[in-house]
Order: sequence, then C-alpha cells, then structure tokens
Amino acid sequence: MIGRLSGRIVEDSAEGVVVIDVGGVGYEVTVPLGALGRASREGDGVVTLYVHTHVREDTFALYGFPTLDDRAAFRSLIGVSSIGPKIAMSILGALPAGELAAAIARGEASRLVAVPGVGKKTAERLILELKGKLAAAPVVAKGTEAKAPVAPEGKAELLHGALTRMGFRPAEAERAVTALGARVQTEPLGDLVREALALLSSK
Repeated sequence: MIGRLSGRIVEDSAEGVVVIDVGGVGYEVTVPLGALGRASREGDGVVTLYVHTHVREDTFALYGFPTLDDRAAFRSLIGVSSIGPKIAMSILGALPAGELAAAIARGEASRLVAVPGVGKKTAERLILELKGKLAAAPVVAKGTEAKAPVAPEGKAELLHGALTRMGFRPAEAERAVTALGARVQTEPLGDLVREALALLSSK
C-alpha cells in the first residue's frame, strides 16, 4: 500500500486528478479541491501528499491529501454507510478536516447538506456516526474579513484572496468569482465565500 508520495506535480486537471512524478514514475492521484494549495512544499517544488490506497475487485485508486488529518477524515467518511470516495472527496473539498470536525461537533447539518451529493438524512448520519471521532483543528472564524468596510470594487479581489488562502488554486478561485458574477458586488463577503465553496465543490 502507498501511504505517502513526495514529488513534483506534472499534470493537474480541473477534475482534481493530478500526476505526481516520484523518481521518474508518475502516480495518478485524486485530490480534494484546494488540497495542493495546502500541501507541504519544499523549495524545489516538491509536494508531499498523504495517500489512501483504495482497492476493490475492479478498482485500484490513489487519493491524496495535504495533511494526515485530512486523510484520517477521508477514511472516517468512507467508513460511514452510503459514503463512497467520490462524496467523501466532495465533502473534504468544501470542508477541510478541521472545519469538518467543527461542523460535526456543532451538529451543523446545513453545512454538510450544502455539499453536492449529501442529503439531509446523510448529513444527520454523518453527525451521528462521526461526532467525537474527527481530529479538531483551529478554524478561522467565518466572516472575519467581512467586518471591515469594503469598497464594492474590491470585493472580487478580496473573495479571490480568501479562496486562495483557504488552499484553492488561483484558477479555481477566479472561476468561482466569475461564476458569481454581479452578486460579488452586492452580497456580504462571508456569504460569497460560502457560495463559492459550494460552487467549487460541485465541479
């Protein structure tokens, strides 16, 4: 089983599949949205991903994560009935391990339901089965940036910056800002961030 890979990303698709070159061998790994931005990087561009090797009768797939907590959260998620790797990756793309642990600890089913593929019953099952089982991590309070007066023309840049600081690639952040269109100028930044996360997790 492969537990960790360190190498250079040589291919990166919008679907979240990357190819990481390790000593001349290219490993195809599926990562959550924003994972590469949060992954450990060395000065020469080497990225470290913590890997879960998923083996089934007709499947051998690698799923990569920026932290051990994210990988542990993925393993906990796929241990819940009806949650497969695809939905687990969507959840972690919208809610990295620390935020997921906090949402489950507080019983915030609405945050889970906002993830495509997660219905109310599934969200309630996740909260019931995973409460107290995920490693909590410090989470930046939502809406912090929105408390400061913001000039309307600067909101797109602030939203873009907030998304990239959360680990999304600049191209992903730009796609979300563009998709939100005129709402970027009229809605509170905290709401825009939540809408952007939901949009990115559905891609």
